[in-house]
Amino acid sequence: MTAPQTVSFGLGVHYSRAYLIDDTDEAMGPDGMLDDHPTHPVGIIRVEHGDAFLITGLHTGTVGFSVTVADHDPGADTDAYEDIVEISIESEAGRFELHEWGGGDVHELPELAAGPGWYRLRYHAQGMDQAAEVDTSREIIDRYLLQIWPQAESEPRVVKSASGQLAYWRDPR
Repeated sequence: MTAPQTVSFGLGVHYSRAYLIDDTDEAMGPDGMLDDHPTHPVGIIRVEHGDAFLITGLHTGTVGFSVTVADHDPGADTDAYEDIVEISIESEAGRFELHEWGGGDVHELPELAAGPGWYRLRYHAQGMDQAAEVDTSREIIDRYLLQIWPQAESEPRVVKSASGQLAYWRDPR
């Protein structure tokens, strides 16, 4: 087992979104909002064809963002975050990049531990409701942790839910 690798940065968001993109030549990212999982909605992260759509509380500005890539489940941080959801994703390239909305910065992430294949994404959120009320800010109000590790495909699940924003995004209407 190797130690997890974590990178942290300020992530610029617009329209409360960012994209985790499989680093293949064909990867262009989602054109718009992806649909939530039809039977197990997790709301704030949606996956399609090796790309993930990440939703933030802040509409426009900078959020705190960390990504941990591990070769095993690093464990959910249930004490530091109010919302935690999980979903599976398949990587063709064995590497992801985090793209800001509208052609903004691209954040390189550590290589995936097992190369191409199935991975689990665990998306932690803190401060989504406060950030949504502010709408636009250059100060960091909400922060996120995305954990990625190899795991066979499995159903999405909500680990912890405390914010109104997560409830809003999970509503199927």
